Amino acid sequence: MRQTVADAVRLNGRGLHSGRPVRVVIHPGTDGIAFRYNGTRIPATPDAVTSTDRSTTLGGIATVEHLMSAFAGLEITDAEVELSAPELPALDGSAAGFVTGLTSKHQLEPTDHPAPRELFLEDGDAWIRVTPGTGRWSYTFNAQTFTCSLPTDYVTQVAPARTIALTHEVAALQARGLGQGLDLGAVVLLDAETGGYGNEPRYPDEPARHKLLDLIGDLALSGVPARRLDVTAYRTGHRIGTRVAALLRPGRAPGGEGRGRASRG
Repeated sequence: MRQTVADAVRLNGRGLHSGRPVRVVIHPGTDGIAFRYNGTRIPATPDAVTSTDRSTTLGGIATVEHLMSAFAGLEITDAEVELSAPELPALDGSAAGFVTGLTSKHQLEPTDHPAPRELFLEDGDAWIRVTPGTGRWSYTFNAQTFTCSLPTDYVTQVAPARTIALTHEVAALQARGLGQGLDLGAVVLLDAETGGYGNEPRYPDEPARHKLLDLIGDLALSGVPARRLDVTAYRTGHRIGTRVAALLRPGRAPGGEGRGRASRG
């Protein structure tokens, strides 16, 4: 099934890392997901990935993973995302703000996808396994493992999980110009040594849930519906996630790349 938004959705905020004010208008579409900024249209595909440093960047559009995750969780397959600045807003550090605006949907003509194939990629102790399935997704981060059924559990169990900040890294990240659009209410602060929280989490396993939220957004670049995949992942980042998306994309020849090593990001 293909779906788009029923009407234009408008959101305002500050870029998650840049802190720049940004206005977002999500228009109904009929040609997949695409981002538009300054006269350029960038389709949301793995080929458009230009950076995976702390976020996923498509062309010149940064931090797309939370909105892409919301699209996947709500099974929105087509939309035109118009931006006034080249980074998606932080909102509350999760995908919940995007979900709230995207609940009104319009059905489009269905399109058949080839059946997804099995993949396993690893990078040191980080790895992702993907098999054709029924939407069972599981993510392990440190001692936390979170498992859910997609799209059923997305809105209540995944979308509200906020981005992670390690307490000892906050100053260094801000010195690099990252996280400027976030405040302490829009992150879950995690002590890397003790595993404890520096503020109140929304879930006992919020970091694992947010890492899964990010992975859903990265694998959405493949165009394969989340409900057609079973995914198990361990301590992955955006680079290995977007590489798996490239291998999953319909029409991509297997080429012997179904199992191997990937750089961590």
